Amino acid sequence: GTLHTATRDENMTTRASGLVRIARQTFSTFAGHGVKATTVLCVRKDGQVVLMADGQVTMGSEIVKPNVKKVRVIQPGVIGGFAGATADAFTLFERLENKLEEHPGQLMRAAVELAKAWRTDKFLRKLEATMIVADKDSAFQITGSGDVLEPHDGVIGIGSGGSYALAAARALVDVPGMTAYDVAKKAMTIAADTCVYTNHNFTYQIINSDGTANASDVEAAKR
Repeated sequence: GTLHTATRDENMTTRASGLVRIARQTFSTFAGHGVKATTVLCVRKDGQVVLMADGQVTMGSEIVKPNVKKVRVIQPGVIGGFAGATADAFTLFERLENKLEEHPGQLMRAAVELAKAWRTDKFLRKLEATMIVADKDSAFQITGSGDVLEPHDGVIGIGSGGSYALAAARALVDVPGMTAYDVAKKAMTIAADTCVYTNHNFTYQIINSDGTANASDVEAAKR
């Protein structure tokens, strides 16, 4: 009986070690692919721009926080959202704000200057995030590879659920009677229903045609 118990304990220890190893490998593989476990979506329609994100933060297979705000006002009339490391994203937002102060009202130039610095600066190169920034006239996706991408249809999706949200938004954006907010909320709901790294705690920022911005907390975005 003692031998049997010892063998059983050894088997349980071996199995537990194996599960830990698999979990570590899974997290490492996920992180290595550069996929950010979130969904952020930007929709432009009829002079209105909506930037919406979920609130889930995931480490490996564990949800560590359900209500993080991933969209923010960078400057009056300029909004941004991120997928990736929070501290890294806020560092990049600060850099972008500095670039906008150097080039007031020129979001494209500020975005390009940030992308150049992100790619070439020894410190910034280590930052892991993908950003969406927008004003009333334009929206851009910025990456650490030096890319500044402007969509042809006013729709951008990033993060692990970004492709689901992007496809849904493109299917809905021409539907009569749907505002940019309606499109974004429905597309984000589809992404949250599909991507395990995305939840339904949406927050958003809106830029109106006159350049003014409206913000929302999680509960308002769910209504």
